[in-house]
Amino acid sequence: MKHFPVTNSNLSASHIALFLHEKYSLSKDCKCQLIKAGINDTYLVTDKSDKFVFRVYSLNWRSKMEIEEEIRLLNQLKENGISISYPLPDKESNYIQTLNAPEGDRFAVLFTHAPGEKQHIISEETHFQIGQLIARLHKITHNKRLNRIDYTPDVILIDSLKKVSAFLKSDTEEMNFMRSAQTYLLKEFENADISQIRQGIVHLDIWFDNLNITTENQATIFDFDFCGNGWLCLDIAYYILQLHNIEKYDAKDYQPKVDSFLKGYESITPISAEERRLIPILGVSLYFFYLGIQCQRYDNWSNSFLSENYLKRFINGLVKRYYDIYKLGNK
Repeated sequence: MKHFPVTNSNLSASHIALFLHEKYSLSKDCKCQLIKAGINDTYLVTDKSDKFVFRVYSLNWRSKMEIEEEIRLLNQLKENGISISYPLPDKESNYIQTLNAPEGDRFAVLFTHAPGEKQHIISEETHFQIGQLIARLHKITHNKRLNRIDYTPDVILIDSLKKVSAFLKSDTEEMNFMRSAQTYLLKEFENADISQIRQGIVHLDIWFDNLNITTENQATIFDFDFCGNGWLCLDIAYYILQLHNIEKYDAKDYQPKVDSFLKGYESITPISAEERRLIPILGVSLYFFYLGIQCQRYDNWSNSFLSENYLKRFINGLVKRYYDIYKLGNK
């Protein structure tokens, strides 16, 4: 009997270790373990005292060209001394591997392991240094482009809400709020003074889960899977949004850390008044985007937690709260 078709699989970590031993200059004793299954599957590879990360992209999530563009960006950042996790070529100088998974061919890339650990609560000093790191990254990516997605208002706000609408009834208070907020946010995008907004390549997912920090406060950014083209201040807005989530908007703890992050950023390159004005607007907009991603990837990632009740709690507890704190829609 033929194997029943599958849409998603977890590849054997022990067999990945054997594969990496053959493809790369790793020892026979290298170990591999799955550390995160989700939008992509992430494996920790240990070879004696060395550590690596092997990312296996989900089927049809990123094209080979998109991954090549991600690699091109990472190599450019590495050459410019930006502290990132970067891709490693195999013995034949290939960066992208093709794995014949049950659901079809999946791409994979081996990356360096970012030193340090993830930290949820970060000091003002560390936020300052992260601000500097993101600013240095933006100085490299300013006015550059990738052959990847453009983060337009349609992508961030319109397409995303369509995905959410498949899981949230149209007559709920939460969906009414989302539609009203979408109208307001789209108008803000339309009225923004783009002559005062820097454009370039953005990471779009810089938060504590994609940062490792050493005991010496050295930060390293990783996971550029969502990199694309857009306003550079999207990265600033998303970082501050996530800081708000972690600190739960305790002003005495939250605002000094935001200020320190922005000071660190502006010690490297300035943020225009228009970009500053847009920070909360773009933050709420990125809530739309990532809620859309959760809904898009229901079949092989978010189904363990995503429901109509989850969306209602998320919208009320995070999206609407952030929207109301900055009095958006009332201006």
